[in-house]
Amino acid sequence: MEVTRLFDFIHYQKENHPLEKSLGYKHNGKWKYFSTDEIIDYGNKISRGLLKMGLKPGDKIALLAYKNRPEWVMMDLGAQQIGVITVPVYPTISPKEYVYIFNDSEVKYAFVGADDLHHKVSTAQKDIPSLIDIYTFDKQDGKKYWEDMFDDESSMEPVQALMDAADPEAMATIIYTSGTTGNPKGVMLSHRNIVSNVMNVKELLPIDSGKSALSFLPLCHIFERTASYSYVYNSISVTFTGTDNLGGDDGDLRTLKPHFFSTVPRLLEKVYEKIYNKGLELTGAKKKLFFWALSLTEDYEYDKEYGGFDGIKRSIADKLIFSKWREALGGNVEGILTGAAACPVKMAKVFSAAGIPIREGYGLTETSPGLTIGRYDKGGALLGTVGPPLPNVEILIDPSEGEYKPEEGEILAHGPNVMMGYYNKPDKTAEVIKMIDGKRWFKTGDVGKMISGPGGRKFLKITDRKKELLKTSGGKYVAPTPIENKFKEDFLIEQMMVVGEKQKFVSALIIPAEEALKDWCECNEVNWTSMSDAVKEPKVLAHYQSIIDTFNPEFSHIEQIKKFKLLDAAWEPTKADGTDAELTPTMKLKRRVIREKHANVITEIYDV
Repeated sequence: MEVTRLFDFIHYQKENHPLEKSLGYKHNGKWKYFSTDEIIDYGNKISRGLLKMGLKPGDKIALLAYKNRPEWVMMDLGAQQIGVITVPVYPTISPKEYVYIFNDSEVKYAFVGADDLHHKVSTAQKDIPSLIDIYTFDKQDGKKYWEDMFDDESSMEPVQALMDAADPEAMATIIYTSGTTGNPKGVMLSHRNIVSNVMNVKELLPIDSGKSALSFLPLCHIFERTASYSYVYNSISVTFTGTDNLGGDDGDLRTLKPHFFSTVPRLLEKVYEKIYNKGLELTGAKKKLFFWALSLTEDYEYDKEYGGFDGIKRSIADKLIFSKWREALGGNVEGILTGAAACPVKMAKVFSAAGIPIREGYGLTETSPGLTIGRYDKGGALLGTVGPPLPNVEILIDPSEGEYKPEEGEILAHGPNVMMGYYNKPDKTAEVIKMIDGKRWFKTGDVGKMISGPGGRKFLKITDRKKELLKTSGGKYVAPTPIENKFKEDFLIEQMMVVGEKQKFVSALIIPAEEALKDWCECNEVNWTSMSDAVKEPKVLAHYQSIIDTFNPEFSHIEQIKKFKLLDAAWEPTKADGTDAELTPTMKLKRRVIREKHANVITEIYDV
């Protein structure tokens, strides 16, 4: 069958490679799975139920859950089949953002997961005229249960008629971008937008039908959502879980032994930190062996072949050290795809050298999301880049608007995956679309360049965000992101933001990694009382200065960090007190918020 709409994927799976364990999760302490047929049956019950509730094509429902779960996917399927548009929402956003998103999209019903989500949405409901009711995915006293709206009796004819008439160009979902300033924008994506992206990566996943994937990044984010459609299309068994129990001897990675998963760089860094800290706990010959093996990853390159004595050394390291790392991830991982933020080259090197292939992808919500992906086959990936463009995606480097380094410019994208536009915001849509020779190009806001890789293949390298370039008082432009990413390779730095707009030099605000700093203090005879005391300790400050001195030579004179401040603070994607969060839900820095919150510290740095 030809797949042209999102709901076609599960039917394609049924026709080509049906699974007994298509989607699963932990329910009441036990792993529970749904077969291909069961998922289709649930989707049909939901479609009929939504029609019975009076919903029609073009109406909207919201989906919210703290953890990914099959019910979320089934509601998405049931809505798609009858043309109802899903609005996935981050569960951690503030009540005022709930009100804005629900009102902007005119959501009629909300389907929510466990914990406080029903309370949060019902609290906001008084300010959302369109919201008729709220259903929960878990039975809760006094609240409507999602299965209560199922329709087991009505005919499938009305549903089938809507499925047959569904237009691939019709809007399937509205995804609100987290945004670093102002209200979020609703990205309108059609069936064709996302389907084209799934088709483009079909041959790029390193695993075959019947194998397994783990899903823990939020489905409300387009990265994981499109990945989940890819799994269904490729008949890969998916188990949904959270990030709270991934590692450890009884963690989900060891228990489920997945062949593939997508992640964000920060989670990779946390896994590596645990591995590294275990190495520090070793003694004698075992400790020396661990760090000897780790040193072998420093000159790693994709596709590099090691012969002779080098090959023997790596074989020994693999057998004694790296095999244990793979076992900690379940022992079956054939590939990991990282996205949503820049992946430090060090992470890609270390894991890939250990036989855990890391590849990086790049895209945006507005591009459904994939624009480029590092391939898993020979010559398909290059360290420090986000891979070659996907099939049917064109990339253009536009130097015309801004002051960039040679061969750099804003990254423009053209392809069937580019969004329909921003919901209710034609003016904002016009700002990000550029017509060139009759072609519609999306202005990503990212700065980059194309570089040659193996066999002359072109790879995209991201160098910064256009809006995040800062200009010193000397008129020099500085890209903060590459600097921040490099410094965060050190375990002692949890977060960092480069500052220096209209100043003579650049500086940095640094959030220390608390556990790593505590360990460092214990090993270096510094009494630990609290983070607030530690960031003032002369010995601690001297060590962070040594980190600055280590990394600074990798950057030009104007890009080097001249001063820094350690902060006893936590930059988070949500704040319990309702104040502005410092990070977006995808963990990007909200630079304006951070500058405002630490204005006095920044003044102190430059008030000399």
